[in-house]
Amino acid sequence: MSPGPGVRLYLLRHADAGDPDAWSGPDADRPLSEKGVAQAERLGRHLARADVALRQFVSSPKLRARQTAEIVAQFVGGSVALDERLAGSLTLRVVDELVRDAEARGGLVLIGHDPDFSEALTALVGGAPIGMKKGAIARVDVRSFEPGGGDLRWLLPPALVPGT
Repeated sequence: MSPGPGVRLYLLRHADAGDPDAWSGPDADRPLSEKGVAQAERLGRHLARADVALRQFVSSPKLRARQTAEIVAQFVGGSVALDERLAGSLTLRVVDELVRDAEARGGLVLIGHDPDFSEALTALVGGAPIGMKKGAIARVDVRSFEPGGGDLRWLLPPALVPGT
């Protein structure tokens, strides 16, 4: 499972969607909360100001992930595609398939859910467990989609994203 040199991968956990127990509809239809919309907008503005080259977004079709992807992509000029594989269990094999299907060599952003994203990030970079807060984004430079095959370059939790 080697992607070749130069795969820059971003993992973005969807922003805040409120209390799932307070939601009465299907989980896939649970939207971002006001807090989540603000988190995604703040992140999008920050990434645009930092000139982080993100053009290709692949999102879980669940509404909260899709909304996060669309908001952030709007700020950086990216396009969003949906993929059911991001709505379920996320293994390194699935991440590898997503990267290959997108023919990505740099700047691919995957948007999805926890605990899958924290577990995939931990497996990809190896070592102690790495948790991703709602609205967090991580950049990983990937050598291979084997355990420990990536280098964590940065992890930005929403609390550290500069405000408006």
